[in-house]
Amino acid sequence: MSNPPEPAASGQTGQPIDPALRAVIARLARVPILLVACDYDGTLAPIVVDPTKAAPLHEAVIALRELAGLPQTSVAVISGRALRDLAALSRLPGEVHLVGSHGSEFDVGFVDALEPERQQLRAELVETLTALARRRNGVRLEVKPASVAVHVRGASEEDARVVMDAVRTGPATWPGITVTQGKEVVELLVVATHKGLALDRLRTQVAASAVVFFGDDVTDENAFAHLHGPDVGIKVGPGDTRAHYRVADPMEAARVLALLLQQRRQWLFGERAVPIERHSMLANGRTVALVTPAGRVTWLCHPRPDSAALFADLLGDSSAGHFTVGPDRDGLQPLGQRYRPATMTVETRWSGLTVTDWLDYDPVNSGRRGDAPFSAYHSAYGSQGSALIRVLSGTGRARVEFAPRPEFGQLPIRLQPLGDGLLVLGSNEPIALYSPGVEWDITATPGGETARAVLDLAAFGGSTVLELRMGTQSLEPHRLSAAKRQETTELRWQEWAASLRLPGVAREEVLRSALTLRGLWHEPTGSILAAATSSLPETIGGVRNWDYRYCWLRDSAMTARVLVRLGSLEEAESLLAWTMRVVRGTGGHPERLHPLYTVDGSELGPEAVLDSLPGYAGSRPVRVGNRANRQVQLDVFGPVADIIEALAEYRPPSQMDLDVLEAMVAAVERRWHEPDHGIWEAPLPPRHHVYSKVMCWLTVDRALSVVRRCGLPERPEWVELRDTIAANVLERGWHPDANAYTVAYDAPDLDASSLWIGLSGLLADDDPRFLATVLAVEAELRNGATVYRYLWDDNIPGKEGGFHICTSWLIEAYLRTGRQLEAEELFDQMLECAGPTGLLPEQYDPEAERGLGNHPQAYSHLGLIHCALLLDAGR
Repeated sequence: MSNPPEPAASGQTGQPIDPALRAVIARLARVPILLVACDYDGTLAPIVVDPTKAAPLHEAVIALRELAGLPQTSVAVISGRALRDLAALSRLPGEVHLVGSHGSEFDVGFVDALEPERQQLRAELVETLTALARRRNGVRLEVKPASVAVHVRGASEEDARVVMDAVRTGPATWPGITVTQGKEVVELLVVATHKGLALDRLRTQVAASAVVFFGDDVTDENAFAHLHGPDVGIKVGPGDTRAHYRVADPMEAARVLALLLQQRRQWLFGERAVPIERHSMLANGRTVALVTPAGRVTWLCHPRPDSAALFADLLGDSSAGHFTVGPDRDGLQPLGQRYRPATMTVETRWSGLTVTDWLDYDPVNSGRRGDAPFSAYHSAYGSQGSALIRVLSGTGRARVEFAPRPEFGQLPIRLQPLGDGLLVLGSNEPIALYSPGVEWDITATPGGETARAVLDLAAFGGSTVLELRMGTQSLEPHRLSAAKRQETTELRWQEWAASLRLPGVAREEVLRSALTLRGLWHEPTGSILAAATSSLPETIGGVRNWDYRYCWLRDSAMTARVLVRLGSLEEAESLLAWTMRVVRGTGGHPERLHPLYTVDGSELGPEAVLDSLPGYAGSRPVRVGNRANRQVQLDVFGPVADIIEALAEYRPPSQMDLDVLEAMVAAVERRWHEPDHGIWEAPLPPRHHVYSKVMCWLTVDRALSVVRRCGLPERPEWVELRDTIAANVLERGWHPDANAYTVAYDAPDLDASSLWIGLSGLLADDDPRFLATVLAVEAELRNGATVYRYLWDDNIPGKEGGFHICTSWLIEAYLRTGRQLEAEELFDQMLECAGPTGLLPEQYDPEAERGLGNHPQAYSHLGLIHCALLLDAGR
C-alpha cells in the first residue's frame, strides 16, 4: 500500500479532518464489536526529552475513557514502556486494556511467569547493557519485566552511535533475544513478541469485528502489518508506514478519537430515537411504512411487510436507510402531523411546506381490477408493485434526502440518475424514484450512495411529486395525476370506513384503530400482522426486542373478530381461508399448527440477529424471525373458533368454516391435556397454563354454539370434551395462596391472562372466584394507566412496560363486575397513551410515560375497539 500523504508543516495542524478519513471513521463506528488500540509515546502523549514526564493529552484521555465505557467497544494502549510505568503515567481507567513492553506484558505479575532460563537471560542482559552504557552521558537503560530498552535520545551523536553499534553486534545477536528498533531506542526482549502479536491477542480476546490502531513509531509498523479486512491503521506524524491514513500529531489523533467517539455513540444509542408512539403508519394492503413527525420515512419493507427493510433507520442508524423531506432550514419544527379523515394518508406541515404521504394501492388483489385507475397502476408497477408517493406543496424551499438501503442496510447500492428520476442499482428488487425536474447531488455515504436535493417549490409551481416505485424501474410519467391517484386511494379507505358500525364512545379513536387494523391486513394472502415492525424495545436499551411482522393465529383471529363486530367481514373471511391453507399444510394434523407463520403461510426460518444495526435507542439485538415459531401454544385454536362463531351471526357458515372448526376442535381434543409455552411465549419449560386451558375450552364451546345456531347435528362428544376441560381448569387453575386463578397449575404467580377465566364466559361475572381474580390482578399488576402481563421471572433480562391489551382486559373485567366508573377512567387513561395521530404500540412505560414495543400493535388497537364497544353498549 502506498504511503498516505505527509502531515501538514509545523503550525498548520488543526485543519479539518481529511474527508476520506472522516468517511472511514463513520464506517468503523458502525461495526458490531470495535477494538480501538493505540501506542502511547508520540500518539497519546507528545514526545518529550524526559520520558518520565510524558503525560497524555487531556483530550485523548477523555475520548479513550468514553469509548471504553461504550457497549461492544474495547480500548487498548500497547506501548513499549513497562506496564507499571505505562499505568502510572497514563492514569487511564481499568476499562482500558494496558499492554506493556511491546506486547510481552498483559498484567503486572508477568515477570513471575517467565521460565527460569529466561529470567537468567534477562539478568545477563541487564548486566551487559549496564556496562555498555556506563560513562556515556545521556544514554539511559529502561529495565522492564521481560526486556531492556536502550534510549539514546539524550546522548551525543557520537555516544549514541557507539552504544548502538555495540548493542547490535553484541547482545542483540544472542540466542533467545528478540530486537525491536524504535526512534533513538532499541529494545532487547527475552520473549518473542511485538505489537502486532499483542493486537492479535486482544482482537481474539474481545472478538472484535474490526480494529483501528494509532501509532507513530517504527515499532508500530508491526501492528499496522497485522491489520486486515475492515481494520484501519492511522499513522501519527511523518515517516514511511503501512498505515492506511495519517494525521499530523497527537492532538490531531485526539480529534479523530473524539470523532470516532461521537459517531460510535450515535450509532450505538440511536441518532434521534423519536418516541415510538409518535410514528404514523402508511399502508396499502400490500406493505406498510412508518413516518416520523418530522417527515422522515424511517421504516419500509418490500415487497411484503415481513420482507427485508428498504428503510430501517427506525432501528437506530441512518445508514440503514431513510427518505427524509423537510424545510430547507435547520431546526425548524413541524407545525403538526395528521391523518386525512378516514384514510391512511399522512400530512406533515411546516410554515410554507406541506408533505402529503401515502402508499398507493396495487390493483391485483383489490377486487377492482377493471377500474381504470387501478388498471393504470397495474400497468406501471406490475403485480408485486407498491408506490410511496410524497407530494410536496407550498411556497418555501424543501430539503430532500433519499437513502435507500435494501436488506436492512446490508446491501450497498448505487443511485443512477436517468431521465425523470433515479434508479436504485444493486438490489434484486427493481426500485426507482420518479422525481421530475429534481437535480440530485449524489454522494457516497455509509451503506451506499445518498441523493440530496433542495427544491424551490415556487419554481415548481407550488407543488411537486416524489414517487418511490417498488417493483419496477420505470421512470415514465403515470397517466393519472397525483391528485387523482390520491383521490382514488383515499376513496377506498373512506368507503370502507363509512361501512363500519362505530360506537358513540371514542368514535374517532375507534375509527383510527380500525383503519390501523385494516392497514395490518395483508390483502393478497388474507393474513394479518401482529405489528408493523421488528425489534422496537420493550425496555429502552434492553434485549426484549422481537420481530412481530408475522401472522400469529391468535392475534390475527382476535383482530378479525373485532372488525367483524364493527361490521367488516372481509378480513375475517380471508383470514379463515389463509388459516385453512395452513391447516392443510399440516397433513391432517392441525394439532401441529405453529403459533405464527409468514404472511403467505410459510414456516419461519431460524431467528437471526442483525449485528450491523444498533437498535432503536441502542436497544440490541435487532432480530429477524421469531423463535416462538417452534413453541407449543395450545391457546391459538380458541380465537379462530371465536371468529367462526362471530361470522355465523351474519351468515350461515360455509363448508370451509366448518372444516376449520372441525380442525380446531380436533387439535384441542388431541392436545389440551399437555403443557405448553403459553400466550406470552416465555423461554421456560412448558407448563399447564390457565389461559391455554381456557382457550381450549372456548374452542369447543364456540364450536358447539355454531352447531346450535345453524341447526347442525348434535355433537355429544364435543359437549363431553368441553365439560372435561372446564372441570380440569376450574379445579387445578385456582391457587389458594394467591386467592385467584394464576398463570399455571400449582404456580402462585399472577398473570393478566387469567382474567379470561371470566372474560371467556367460563365463570359467571358474579362468581366469587372471578371477582377475587380481578381484585388480585388489579392489586399486583395495575400501575396507573397500564396493566403488566405478569411480574414473575420469565428468564429474559430486564423489565418491560404494561401491555395495552392487558389494560383492555381489566377494563372489561371492571365492566363485568359492576365497576363502570373504574372502567371508564382506565379507558380514558388508555386513550391518552396514544401518539399524536392516534396510534398505540404494544406497551406503555408508566414511569417514563412513553410507548414501548412494536408499533402499531394489533393487540393494542383491537383492545381499544373492544372496550369502546362494551362501554357504548352499557350506556
